[in-house]
Amino acid sequence: MEELTPIKRHKAMVSFSKDHHFGLLLVWKIRQGLNKNIEINRISQYVLFFFTEDLIKHFKDEEALLFSELPKEDLLRKMAESEHQNIYRLVRAIEENKNSTSLLLELADALEKHIRFEERSLFNHLQSTIGEQALEVIEKRISNGDGNLDAKWEDHFWTSKN
Repeated sequence: MEELTPIKRHKAMVSFSKDHHFGLLLVWKIRQGLNKNIEINRISQYVLFFFTEDLIKHFKDEEALLFSELPKEDLLRKMAESEHQNIYRLVRAIEENKNSTSLLLELADALEKHIRFEERSLFNHLQSTIGEQALEVIEKRISNGDGNLDAKWEDHFWTSKN
């Protein structure tokens, strides 16, 4: 069995990786809610809250601080931007239809795939492409994910029995 070694992350990227942890927790919460047969509207409401409180800022920070450091024609940049647009589209669709299991599943899958892509491919590409001066600017960014977001949300459906 091949042993996987952790990816060496430049300290400038750490705040984004911390945010990704909370993004993956959102994916887990969606799936937990669906597995526990929680009312779809309850899950959707949390998704919209998380998107507004966390994910929008994270995406804007990535686009301004990271993607902008790559040429517009860079394939990984294009892929990341396209995935952001798809996630925005899915969230808008959930906002319009808060009772769609398929939209929640599609969002969970898209968000997980996107985070894995950024962590495994895009961040390594950025680290090897952009200069130290840009990395120093990026390093000053503070993570969105502090673990307190759920304190603002009363319905912890992912821990309930229903």
